[in-house]
Amino acid sequence: MLTEYIQQRQAAFTDLEQMQETLLCVAGTLVAVLLRGNSILTCGNGGSAAEAQHLSTELIGRFKANRRALPAISLNADGSALTCIANDFGADEIFSRQLKGFAKPGDCLVAFSSSGNSPSIVRALEAARAAGIESLALLGKDGGASKGLATREIIIPSSSTAVVQELHLFLLHFFCEKIEEAFA
Repeated sequence: MLTEYIQQRQAAFTDLEQMQETLLCVAGTLVAVLLRGNSILTCGNGGSAAEAQHLSTELIGRFKANRRALPAISLNADGSALTCIANDFGADEIFSRQLKGFAKPGDCLVAFSSSGNSPSIVRALEAARAAGIESLALLGKDGGASKGLATREIIIPSSSTAVVQELHLFLLHFFCEKIEEAFA
């Protein structure tokens, strides 16, 4: 059982290794957004919400080294806003409505979805496009309905939600590492 568990993750890491150029390019985009003084806006549902909040926390706080706070907002962190929007506009609008209020030219949305099929994530990516901001979709499985909606996407081609979320966590830490190198 443990061997199979480890092998699933090793296979997923092998897939990531083949995306090195893309991953470095994405990290460079995030660094550029922050160097311009723009914001990273994050979102996700469930476990992906935790990852979205984790990324914004690492940026506004710190990852490893002390540095200035970097502008980041987790769109899934404000329970009052989420429940208001879900009640008044529908749950599919919880992130897109906030993007309409917060997104500024030069910002970047980072959306997490282990399936890619969450309607709220699809709407957020569409809202980012409509707002003219860059977007990064960290997706799983085959990318689902979110595939092709973001400026850039990274798809972890695993049917295991746990594997997808573990690699998304690895990636957000990799991006934080690259961001801190630029702001050291």
